[in-house]
Amino acid sequence: MAVHPTEPAELTIDQLADRTGISVRTIRFYAGRGLVDPPRLRGRTGLYGPAHVARLELIGEMSALGFTLAAIERHLERVPHGAGPEDLALQRALLAPWVPEHLEDVDRAELDRRAGRPLDDAAVADLETLGVVEVLDDGSIRLHGTLGPGLDMLDSGLPPELLRDSHELIAKHTTALAEDLMALFQRQVLQPYRDAGRPAAQRARLAETLARLKPITVQGVVAAFGRAVNRTIRDRVG
Repeated sequence: MAVHPTEPAELTIDQLADRTGISVRTIRFYAGRGLVDPPRLRGRTGLYGPAHVARLELIGEMSALGFTLAAIERHLERVPHGAGPEDLALQRALLAPWVPEHLEDVDRAELDRRAGRPLDDAAVADLETLGVVEVLDDGSIRLHGTLGPGLDMLDSGLPPELLRDSHELIAKHTTALAEDLMALFQRQVLQPYRDAGRPAAQRARLAETLARLKPITVQGVVAAFGRAVNRTIRDRVG
């Protein structure tokens, strides 16, 4: 993390909260759980450096991605407390979504308003099957992007069983593809980096490579699927 010219190299806990957007109370809670290193003391004042900022940004990003506190703790157990900002930036790059996710929690009334009509429990269940919404334990609804495509599928007149089975089929094969791609990346990119002793010179380049690789891979998967469907159509017609 680069320090801005107007930003002090060390921050008080109030400045740290302003810098990271994480409240003082939450920072102290994380420190109490051992997720954040203790500050350097100057008299009675605790001072926090770039590594504290980077670690809190990593925690904040994981929380925003939906990781539970227990999952965050398990992940950070594998990240040494002495890790510098560059190491933590690489961790953030590894965890960043491959495609943008726009999650939003609403109640049923807001869901109906956005749908433009009342949605009964069966319609909500169908939207959940399609991956458009998620019904949470408290009864609220988590939106995964916009409702439009899901509503269009419900209104298509196609049998609900077809929509459900096609979504499950896509989920099955894309999950297997994602697991294979992650295993390939671990084997050919991350493991050589670890075997080499995690050289500092490779960290920034690896994070940059990840940022470029993700959209290219997603585009490649979409294009390959389209070509595969076209081939299947031609083969069946032929």
